Amino acid sequence: MKAKAFDIRLFRRILTYTQPYRNRFTGVVWFAILLSIFAALRPMFLQIIVDAFIKPGKLSGLQQYTLFMGIALILEGVFQYYFVLWANILGQDIIKDIRTQLFQHILSFRIKYFDGTPVGQLVTRTVADIEQIARIFSQGLFMIISDLLKMVVCMGIMFFMNWRLSLIVLLAMPFLIFITRVFQRKMQVAFEEVRTQIANLNTFVQERVTGMNIVQIFNRETPEFEKFKEINKKHNDAWIKTILYNSIFFPIADIISSLTLGVIVLYGGFQILQGNPFTTIGQMTAYTMFIGMLFNPLRQIADKFNEMQMGMIAANRVFDLLDITEEPQPSGTLEAPHFKGEINFDTVTFGYLQGEDILKKLSFNVQAGQTIAIVGATGAGKSTIINLLNRFYDIQEGSITIDSQNIHDFTIESLRKHIAVVLQDVFLFADTIYNNITLFNPKITLEDVVSAAKKIGIHDFIMSLPNQYSYDVKERGATLSAGQRQLIAFLRAYMSNPSILILDEATASVDSYSEELIQKATDALTENRTSIIIAHRLATIVKANCILVMDKGEIVERGTHQALLNIEKGYYKKLYETQFLNEKQ
Repeated sequence: MKAKAFDIRLFRRILTYTQPYRNRFTGVVWFAILLSIFAALRPMFLQIIVDAFIKPGKLSGLQQYTLFMGIALILEGVFQYYFVLWANILGQDIIKDIRTQLFQHILSFRIKYFDGTPVGQLVTRTVADIEQIARIFSQGLFMIISDLLKMVVCMGIMFFMNWRLSLIVLLAMPFLIFITRVFQRKMQVAFEEVRTQIANLNTFVQERVTGMNIVQIFNRETPEFEKFKEINKKHNDAWIKTILYNSIFFPIADIISSLTLGVIVLYGGFQILQGNPFTTIGQMTAYTMFIGMLFNPLRQIADKFNEMQMGMIAANRVFDLLDITEEPQPSGTLEAPHFKGEINFDTVTFGYLQGEDILKKLSFNVQAGQTIAIVGATGAGKSTIINLLNRFYDIQEGSITIDSQNIHDFTIESLRKHIAVVLQDVFLFADTIYNNITLFNPKITLEDVVSAAKKIGIHDFIMSLPNQYSYDVKERGATLSAGQRQLIAFLRAYMSNPSILILDEATASVDSYSEELIQKATDALTENRTSIIIAHRLATIVKANCILVMDKGEIVERGTHQALLNIEKGYYKKLYETQFLNEKQ
């Protein structure tokens, strides 16, 4: 949805977030009113001082009115302080609530949504766009209200003071309003392009920094740099367009303001020289202030309206994300117990895309406490089984049960609580080893982690690191090797005390030393626990109670390691001879 120059429906939606802070909102409005009144009192006092005291040469009362003018100035400063302070605090409170709502909404999305959405785009929405929304209140809405009130009060006093001079000012207003309106429309289009280019730039940088090893391995620095320059130029061009519009508008606004002041001085001066009693020197002096207080806010309103437009465009993007109404993933009502671990897939059919089945009427059974291995070529559907068991996706046909209970009957949270997964590509947060293991669960103490690490045989490895369990692994575990990250993932899985353990290519790309530690950890983790191992390494599957051999979404062979080797021209035997025997050489 493209944002309008001023979308009243969108604006009302933004205002709903002020409801918890209605007292502060009301307070800001009152400070704006008082600010406009006391700002307009200063030129009025100046007119009185000039006409009543300076021109006739009276000293009596001059100090009193000068004091009144000073008090008005001080009060204006006080109200300005509280006005700006409360408006900014209100804006920050509102974006805190919107960001919390947005992140909670993002957490509810299914994995399928993240498969097709750039990470940089989500980061832009959650950080930059929401920060821009705050400016609606701190630099936009309330500033516009304050300026409009100031203009209304000033015009009222000006007409009361001298309606002839006020008409001259009023005749100039339509010209300024017209160019302001044109300026706002042009800026709205320009700002929309700016936000688009910011999102594109964030997405590009996020992806390239994350995949920098691929960029450097394949010597793609120069082509990627050229792409970056192109995207960066589009971003730069979008901003330059806004600068161009500003450079045109503000000089024109200043010229109109100066011409109006010139006409006032010429007309007023002529009237005074002609002895016209309707115009005084004090009024002329006051009008030089009034014109600035009238035209500058109008010019600033255009600038503040730009801030509002930027905020409205950002809000439009954020609300578009909040309005994504994926069909909620059906969640059961049963709290999953600590499973015995019997798993049954009964004629399961599933495809990520409509009409493209990955699993085709797949059926197999895992007895409680058994360890089964799943092997097969890339794309055979091995990892899909894990996704379905954890209900990251829901099947199209068939059923999946654990301990004879359909997994759809369990709440998703309780189901996943009892299933631990160790992936090939381990994700670690930029934090300590301890926090990456506990995932900030306050119920797990350091003593618990140390005890578990000793049981699965990786305590010595952790103690060999600087700061040991407090060692900072940096972003995505960059300071650890692939094997070391796997060991941390094994300990993390062990600490969750799962009923079912899934190892997805957990030893596919580790060194022999790490593999030995991982094998010991695997033995400890799989003991008396239902386990599913997806692997190519011989050491991880020869002990399995059963091996499922998959090809194109179907099980083509099943049995123990030795039984499968005895099948002449079998799929598994061929895989063993071409891959596993090479590992022994």
